[in-house]
Amino acid sequence: MKFSILVSTFNNLHFLKFFLNSLKKNSKYHHEIILHINDGSDGTLEYAIENNIIYTHSPNNIGLCSAINKASSLASTDFILYAHDDMFFCRDWDFFLKKEVTKFPDYKFYLTGTNVSKNNGLINFDCGTTPNNFDEDKFNNFCEEDKSFDLQGSHWAPHLIHKDLWIKIGGFSEEFNPGDGSDPDLCMKLWNEDVRIFKAISKFKVYHFSSITTRKSDVKLNNGTKIFLKKYGFNPRFFRRYYLRGDGFNYFIGKLNNPKFSFKMFLELIVNKMKYFYFKFF
Repeated sequence: MKFSILVSTFNNLHFLKFFLNSLKKNSKYHHEIILHINDGSDGTLEYAIENNIIYTHSPNNIGLCSAINKASSLASTDFILYAHDDMFFCRDWDFFLKKEVTKFPDYKFYLTGTNVSKNNGLINFDCGTTPNNFDEDKFNNFCEEDKSFDLQGSHWAPHLIHKDLWIKIGGFSEEFNPGDGSDPDLCMKLWNEDVRIFKAISKFKVYHFSSITTRKSDVKLNNGTKIFLKKYGFNPRFFRRYYLRGDGFNYFIGKLNNPKFSFKMFLELIVNKMKYFYFKFF
């Protein structure tokens, strides 16, 4: 099974090479890799050309959402896998992902890897902070020995959806550029298309060096929570908790149903609506 792996990169060649090397070493199958190169003045553009990597390019940083949408226009496989350029994929990641894909009778699913990081991951486990000090053996041993369960409702990259779904929902919503809030928005659009499988696969692990690109001084983040709230009438946390059932570390429970109102949900919705009207009119 072949995937189209989409990656936005912004003058981050050192990490990008490390990411691409992990795909080369640790994939069982041959995949289509498509970059969107923002700027590329650090040598990324030349590197892509020299190594025959498929890419789109913009002279400036156009934001993650627009970048991934441009890259997706070149995808030729049935599945879109969105990833970051500062990740390291575990051994046989695609074998585990393929096993999951074949479990479902249709393609109405959203499957993610399990994000491992020194801080702020689904699993916090320190294997280093840069490619230079990354302890690959430590990470490999952890992946082999870890017995974590699949989790419910994750919206962390890397994620996989069918290309037909990607096209139907229009990919990432570009009002979320440069990217904050774009993942829950994508999940909300999938929810509105009757997708009810949202699953983080434990065996498909990636080590994440914590969003190196978005922490650059010349990247000004948007207020994704505010944009999401004005768009849907509630914030991303409300969506994760009551729709995706993924607030915290909940085991995968299977196909979801529409949320059932409770008193606590009602109170939180009232607070969200008050904020919605404040942001919208004041």
